[in-house]
Order: sequence, then C-alpha cells, then structure tokens
Amino acid sequence: MDVQASVREFVQCEGTPPMPEPKKKTRPESNTSHLAGEYFVAAELYKRGYSVAMTLGNAKAIDLFAERNLRTVNVQVKAIRLRKNVGWPILKAKVFDRIVYVFVYLNDDQTAPSYFLAFGHEIRDKIKEYKAKGGDRGILNYRCVNSEDFRDRWDKIEQALQDPAARAV
Repeated sequence: MDVQASVREFVQCEGTPPMPEPKKKTRPESNTSHLAGEYFVAAELYKRGYSVAMTLGNAKAIDLFAERNLRTVNVQVKAIRLRKNVGWPILKAKVFDRIVYVFVYLNDDQTAPSYFLAFGHEIRDKIKEYKAKGGDRGILNYRCVNSEDFRDRWDKIEQALQDPAARAV
C-alpha cells in the first residue's frame, strides 16, 4: 500500500464515505505551451535588463518587443513542451530576417526551460516543409538548433538592437 493510501485509511472514520482518490495530473492544453514559452522568454529578457512588451492574440507575427535605450527588437517565440515533439512548427514563408526567434523547450516541471535563439536567415534553410492534410506544414527539428550557435545566445537580442534597422521608440 502506498503512503497516500495509508494516510487515507488512517484518517478515515468509521461510517463515513471513503476519501476520494487524488486526481491524476492532467496534461496542459497544447496551446498553453506557447503562452508559457512567451512568459519564460519575457522573464529572461527582464532579467537581462530589457523592458518587454507582450502582444496579445492568437495569430500574431510578433510575440514580444524587447527595448533598451529607446531601441526595440521584435521577438517571435516558439515553444514545445514534450521531447517527443521533434521540433517547432514553422513555415519558411513565415520566417523574417529582422526578427529574433526564440525556440523554447519547456522540459519537465523539475527542469528549467532550454532556449535557442536565432535570426531568420540562420534557420530558414533548416526548416523541413511537407504536404499534409489541410495544407503545407513545416518543422524546425530540435537537433538543428541544439548547438552552441543557438543555445542560450541571448547576445543576439543585443546584436539585433545594434542593427540600424532597429526601431527607435
């Protein structure tokens, strides 16, 4: 008998209905992974001294604006929760050069997220596209960005801010 079952039996009084079994952990909805990724990235940017604005909506091209010294950079966040997901869904046509992409692997609840940062031109050719029911699909495989070129490369945010095209607020 496990500890929880022993406790339930111990605290049970005669003549009362049994205590309900604890609910099993339910898997979060898949669309919450993206939102969690955005919040984690925003926290990392704040920690590094950036002001961050989050955009709202379901079909947006930009998730965050990171600002420092009156210059802003556009940030697109892609997040996956489970390792069984081989990568992040993304189409080549939706990848733009002047956006910093942050690919987040949320890991389990005991492990901090993993971050992979890239410019559009660095990942476009790494995306594999295929035909699927309902239209074209694309995926950026985890193995394509799991390297020193992308892992925890928060310096790319600062590099993007130095670009003359970075918008002054």
